[in-house]
Amino acid sequence: MSDTVILIPTYNNAGTVADVVSRAILQGLPVMVVDDGSTDGTAQIISSFPDIIVVTHPVNKGKGTALKTGFQEARKRGFKYALTLDSDGQHYPEDAPALLEKKGERTLVVGSRSVRGINGSSSFANNFSNFWFRLYTWCNLPDTQTGYRLYPLEALPGLWLLSARYEAELALLVFSAWKGLDLQQVPVRVAYPEDRVTHFHPFRDFTSISLLNTILLIVAIFYGWPRMLIRKLVK
Repeated sequence: MSDTVILIPTYNNAGTVADVVSRAILQGLPVMVVDDGSTDGTAQIISSFPDIIVVTHPVNKGKGTALKTGFQEARKRGFKYALTLDSDGQHYPEDAPALLEKKGERTLVVGSRSVRGINGSSSFANNFSNFWFRLYTWCNLPDTQTGYRLYPLEALPGLWLLSARYEAELALLVFSAWKGLDLQQVPVRVAYPEDRVTHFHPFRDFTSISLLNTILLIVAIFYGWPRMLIRKLVK
């Protein structure tokens, strides 16, 4: 059995999810879809794929919670790695081998989208996130907002740290860096299909991200920076 599962969180992506799942299956890995309380027919679409793992939230709980549910289920089933990608069609499942090439027990691989390929609002959010990530971790990643990642499940920081929404993915990167995981990036393609549906709400989600940044800055001063400094001195 493969030690890696493709994990696809989804919420009301009826226009794109079938194509994403179909192409993910072709990568030769088990596929798990976490339906985060969809109400638009997404559940019926993913139920038509008999060979995938489906986990369902009765109501929408947010992407961070969907990821946490997927990680927990993957661990229960004996998987060591989870390759996450979004169900809105922006990621190419065919780019999965590039991430898998860097797989390691303490390596978190980030699929970095081309700066030219990211649309305007996403580009601003990404630059905003990149700045704070560098400040917290002294590491440079060109795309800290991407959902295309390969996670080593056993080495991840405590999942109780995750918030419910999009800011959870930034927190995962920050706490993984503080824990000493090797953060690797590989270039991936990005697309924005006409029927793509995004659930990023600029005001609400930027408010949540700003609150998270305030908390992370405090934690960085008293925990993250001293931990990284000690690690550097030991090396």
